[in-house]
Amino acid sequence: MSRREIPLDANPRIVEPQPIASEVREEADLRPRIIDEFIGQADLISHLRIMLTAAKQRNQVADHVLFAGPPGLGKTSLAGIVASEMGVGLRLTSGPILTRPGDLAAILTDLQEGDVLFIDEIHRLPRQVEEVLYPAMEDRRLDVLVGRGPSARSIRLELPAFTLVGATTRTGLVAAPLRDRFGFIGRLDLYGEVDLASIVARSAALLEYQVETTGASEIARRSRGTPRIANRLLRRVRDVAQIEGSSIISGEIARSALTTFGVDLRGLDKVDRALLSYLCTHGDGRPVGLVTLAQVVGEEPHTIEEAYEPFLIREGLIARTPRGRVATDSAYEHMSLRRPSGGLL
Repeated sequence: MSRREIPLDANPRIVEPQPIASEVREEADLRPRIIDEFIGQADLISHLRIMLTAAKQRNQVADHVLFAGPPGLGKTSLAGIVASEMGVGLRLTSGPILTRPGDLAAILTDLQEGDVLFIDEIHRLPRQVEEVLYPAMEDRRLDVLVGRGPSARSIRLELPAFTLVGATTRTGLVAAPLRDRFGFIGRLDLYGEVDLASIVARSAALLEYQVETTGASEIARRSRGTPRIANRLLRRVRDVAQIEGSSIISGEIARSALTTFGVDLRGLDKVDRALLSYLCTHGDGRPVGLVTLAQVVGEEPHTIEEAYEPFLIREGLIARTPRGRVATDSAYEHMSLRRPSGGLL
C-alpha cells in the first residue's frame, strides 16, 4: 500500500457534535465575522486582505493559509473570516480528532467547490494523516486503495478546489513538507492594551452592556494580551455589575470584580501566584524543577509549561536555568517578598 493511499473501507469514525454550553455559544457570537470587524494584527490583516481580494478578482479559491501564535488570539476567527470574505462554506476539525487517514479522507471528499477546511492544532496531526494532505493540497487528488491483498488496486479521486486553513500554537512542530505547502503564513502576536480595550468595548456592545473607557482599560490591562481572556473577564465583570444593579461597567466595578475573581493588576491568577510564591519562598530561592512545580499547584507538568510558564517568563517574573525555574527580582517585588541572601537573580 502506498503511504498516501486510503483504503476505501477505512470506515471513518463520525464524531457527533456535543451540546454547546450557553457561554461557549456566547463566545462564538463575539467573534468578528468579516475582515473589517477584526481588531488588531494590522500587518497580518493587511496582507490577508490583499490575498483574498486578489483571489476574488481572479475568481479563484484562496491559497492555503497557516495561522500561528499563542492560544486565544483569533486564529479560528480568521478562518471564519476567510470563508466569509470568499463567500464559501467552512468546515472545522482539529488535529487530535483526525487519528486515521480515513477520517480526513471522509472530510475531504465531502467538501464543496471553494470550501474552507479549518484544522486547528494542525501540528498534532499523525504522520500518516498528514501525508494525505500533501496531494490534496497540491494536486487536489486523493489516492484510494480498493480491495485487499494481491487484488488490491489504487484509484485516484479528484477533489474540488478548496482552501486549507491551519492553526498552530507550535510552529516548530509543523513538519517542513506541510508548512512549505501553505501559500500564506501569518503570525499572530499578543495584543496591546489599546487594541484589547477596543475589543472589550465591541464585545460589551454585542452583549448589550455599556462599558466606560476606564472599565474597558481595566479589563484590557489584566487580559494577558489575549482577546479570549479579555472576553472571559468581561463576562465575569458583567455578572458582578448585573448583581450590583448597574447597567454600566465602570473602572471601579471592573477593578472590584476582577479582584473578587482573583485576577491581579498584571493578569496573574491563583495558579500563577502559587507558582511565584513557591519559587520565592522555597529553599532560599534555589531553582525548582518543573515536576515539583506541577505537584505544588496540582497541575500536569505539560499544563504548567504550556499554559502558565510562557506568560510568567514573558512578564519577566520567572526564568529558566539549567537546574530549574527561579523567581526574578520582579517576582519578589510583585509578591511583596524579600529576596533571600544568595539568590540567583
